[in-house]
Amino acid sequence: MAIDSNFMAELTLLAKFPRSSMQMGIKIHKDADPSLIAAAERLYKKGVIDSPDGGYLTDLGLDLIGHLDQVHCALQ
Repeated sequence: MAIDSNFMAELTLLAKFPRSSMQMGIKIHKDADPSLIAAAERLYKKGVIDSPDGGYLTDLGLDLIGHLDQVHCALQ
């Protein structure tokens, strides 16, 4: 499995979501890094977040962030 820059940008964006509350999201501003903006749009199209500029994690996003945390823990 190859990890390209788009995939890495999506993982990086997912890692930025707060874990302390499902009521907390993030906002991607128009002057953010273009790769971050594009990652947010892709995650939105995939149903992982509820807004193309960040917003909140969907149920799928919450599942994915749990898996991301497990991988991070295992490789630390």
